[in-house]
Amino acid sequence: MDLDPGGLFSWLIVGLLAGWIAGIVTRGQGFGCITNVVIGVIGALIGGLILEVLNVDGAAGFLESLAIATLGAVVLLAIANLARR
Repeated sequence: MDLDPGGLFSWLIVGLLAGWIAGIVTRGQGFGCITNVVIGVIGALIGGLILEVLNVDGAAGFLESLAIATLGAVVLLAIANLARR
């Protein structure tokens, strides 16, 4: 699946939103805006890898990219929360 929300600004928006949503979903303490963007962007990569392993193919728009990035960010935050304990 192609994760292509279109441009650096869109990637930052997707990353920020995905990191923020993932923080809410995992009920974390929150890491701040910059770290949420990083978690969201890394989450997008993780989400893309998960979909690639599941053999899901096709192009993704903004909302699909946000959902994929959020999925990956939730996985990343869940692992981070387990590592903290």
